[in-house]
Amino acid sequence: MEKIKWFAAGILLLACSASAQQTPPVEVSGGYSYLRLGGSGGVNQHGGSVAVAANVSNWLGIVGDFGAYHNSPFGASFNTYTFMFGPRLSLRAGRVTPFVQTLFGGAHLRASAFGVSSAITPFAASVGGGVDLQLSRHIALRPQVDYIALRSQGSTQNAGRASLDLVFRFGGR
Repeated sequence: MEKIKWFAAGILLLACSASAQQTPPVEVSGGYSYLRLGGSGGVNQHGGSVAVAANVSNWLGIVGDFGAYHNSPFGASFNTYTFMFGPRLSLRAGRVTPFVQTLFGGAHLRASAFGVSSAITPFAASVGGGVDLQLSRHIALRPQVDYIALRSQGSTQNAGRASLDLVFRFGGR
């Protein structure tokens, strides 16, 4: 009887350990991002984004997301920098991990042409999601799409972002 208890405890311990290994404590991602700032008549910008996530549980992470985007049509220069934070909900199901997230923070927009420049730093909110496609135990490929709202002086400017990132997973629980 005593051996059965120890055997059951060992199986339980291994099951908990295997389940916990699926959730890395920290994930860092970075890659290419395309930002469409505004609707029709808006500005297409290319750049990159970096995100750091601390996974609190198997399904909940806290994310910091930072992006930089640029375009220079007809001698004018448009730069957008985003910095947002918030929760990410993930469904860890083997090699494929879909997620959704809602982020809040700010953006810094700067435009310059012919020696004249202007800048604004509106409130930014984002909702979006993607999927992590596991390439190895510590590396995944992440296609992601987000809607970003930039709110300043009573008006909202809409933006869409599409990203393709590499995800690096650190640690194991």
